[in-house]
Amino acid sequence: MKPETEHERAHRQRWLILGVLSIAQLMVILDGTIVNIALPTAQKALAFSNADRQWVVTAYSLAFGSLLLLGGRVSDYIGRKNALMIGLAGFAGASAFGAAAQNFTMLVVARTIQGMFGALLAPAVLALLTTTFIDPDERGKAFAIYGAVAGAGGAIGLILGGVLTTYASWRWTLLVNVIIAAVAIAGGLTLLKHDRGEDHDPLDLQGVFSVTLGLFALVFGFSHVETTSWHNHYTIGSFVVAAILLGYFYLVQRRTTYPLLPLRVVADRNRGGSLLAMLVAGVGMFGMFLFLTYFMQLTLHFSAVRTGLAFLPMIFGLVITAQISNIVLLPKLGPRPLIPLGMAMAGAGLFWLSNVTIHSTYTGGVLLPLIVIGLAMGFIFAPSFNTATLGVAPHDAGVASALVNTSQQIGGSIGTALLNTLAASAATSFLVGKAPTALNQGMAAVHSYTTCFTISAWVFLGGAVATAITLRSGAPVHEPGELPVVGH
Repeated sequence: MKPETEHERAHRQRWLILGVLSIAQLMVILDGTIVNIALPTAQKALAFSNADRQWVVTAYSLAFGSLLLLGGRVSDYIGRKNALMIGLAGFAGASAFGAAAQNFTMLVVARTIQGMFGALLAPAVLALLTTTFIDPDERGKAFAIYGAVAGAGGAIGLILGGVLTTYASWRWTLLVNVIIAAVAIAGGLTLLKHDRGEDHDPLDLQGVFSVTLGLFALVFGFSHVETTSWHNHYTIGSFVVAAILLGYFYLVQRRTTYPLLPLRVVADRNRGGSLLAMLVAGVGMFGMFLFLTYFMQLTLHFSAVRTGLAFLPMIFGLVITAQISNIVLLPKLGPRPLIPLGMAMAGAGLFWLSNVTIHSTYTGGVLLPLIVIGLAMGFIFAPSFNTATLGVAPHDAGVASALVNTSQQIGGSIGTALLNTLAASAATSFLVGKAPTALNQGMAAVHSYTTCFTISAWVFLGGAVATAITLRSGAPVHEPGELPVVGH
């Protein structure tokens, strides 16, 4: 009997590989929210100011957002398994360092290093998924599970963060990554086949520096808005620098022989529409998570644990429609009806949620809209991840995967900055001419949340129109021996 090759073994164990990749992806996604829950406790323990507190979040997003494209190309170069193992080990080490932090500086340095290794890890995960599952039917199932994990990760982070902060310590919101990474590393070393990397072209240094610094300036600009204003000189300067550098990056990619981001990767209409969907979802989801968390904790007086558990109906809804959309509907209909439908449903759910008042209850005002939003997200995330990586050449899989993560990260940065600013303005406007009583201040806070729900709803409706125009009609077509492609 002929001995089993490494490739055949990896194919036989592909569903176990999906489990490992989902665990790794979950760690990156939940880290965006799990630490947020613990921040007030960490602030008290390490004695840093409110202004400094923002940098615990910003340090991670700056490193992660600005280095994703480079991380994607590095994973193409050194091999996805190597990139995954290095990313997991580095992320775990940075998390342990952060958990041991004795002051603010240690914590921010740890969060920055987490972001750096996350930027290597996230594209490797999606690229491995893309190259492991090329059969159209199996790919739909795999991306349905991956999309559900990616979409629900933020809510899982809230639940886990609440439980760990309440019953253990804020340090465990970082230490838990060491456990997750250890499981993923053990699984990866056992199951993943060795790959030497698909791309050995010379590194596009002009592209690396222009896009990394450009994305850094863009994310920094949006982060700076939250603590200053849109008119601040540093904010404006950051956006100007970002526009110049990203414009220069585009010109370099058009002219260079070995581009960091081959423009063929973004030229496909379906890929462009999926990236747009991830950007819009990033903006809108942050609006919902952030301000609904505030509403439940500050208005309904839920504990951190209860707030996290209150998001469970949304997760269940998301998991159900992620399976239906990717496994049943996407192979027959293609992405065009599904993603815009999800956007429209999310908009409707957020409009519904914007009716909450200071007297609303969770059951009466939040539960049903939250379920609708969860169902909507299943139609957005899973088909978008799948479609964004369909038909990508193997040596472009890492950078294409990085683009998906970059779109979501930039969307989150835009959403957080924009909605925080608008919420503050709405609360201030509400209190004009009113006595600063506890009731009026509570009503002003709720008004600021509902304003952001409404704006997020309009963002999703705009996304529904934009993706309906951008995406092509038609079900995926697949020729034997070729990567599947959507539409004609």
